[in-house]
Amino acid sequence: MAEKRTDIGRDLGRIAIFAALIVVFGMVTVPLPGGVPITAQTLGVMLAGAVLGPRRGPLAVLTVLVLAAVGLPVLAGGRGGLGVFVGPTAGYLIGWIAGAFVIGLIVHGGRITWWRTALGAVVGGILVVYLFGIPVQSLVLGVDLGPTALSSLAFLPGDLLKAAAATALTLALRRAYPPAFGIRSFAAQPSTHAG
Repeated sequence: MAEKRTDIGRDLGRIAIFAALIVVFGMVTVPLPGGVPITAQTLGVMLAGAVLGPRRGPLAVLTVLVLAAVGLPVLAGGRGGLGVFVGPTAGYLIGWIAGAFVIGLIVHGGRITWWRTALGAVVGGILVVYLFGIPVQSLVLGVDLGPTALSSLAFLPGDLLKAAAATALTLALRRAYPPAFGIRSFAAQPSTHAG
């Protein structure tokens, strides 16, 4: 029972740390015309999914979105409040949850490797987020889907760089500190040797 409470506490701690990382990455932002800024927050989303997996990763993202909904300035450019969920970025924000889930599924679907991590970051962190974000941006701005999708290509080089950074950081963290992934270090595991 005490071990289960400890595990829940560790999970909550990891979720809180990655929620904070997503917020901190939001401080790096470049505003663009059209209402959707270039931001490093998607790097935080990619890392949350890759490190925390398909269950805890989306919870870290959801934590940030709940904080934004209650009005805290946790999104890029110090934005917060319910208005962000009806603006041009609303689809991208919701896409972060699905993206973190897909990243976690891919990365944690087997042994964590560079190619699995890169694939997760690209498919979940870019493709899935765009699938949610572009249609909502098109609807909110009253611009046809084609031109909206075309204008979104401006974000692709930066997002590919973020996917590469997320891959490198995930693998470095995996080597340096496996407990971040919910994996106990070998020395911390109880011995099964009877003697």
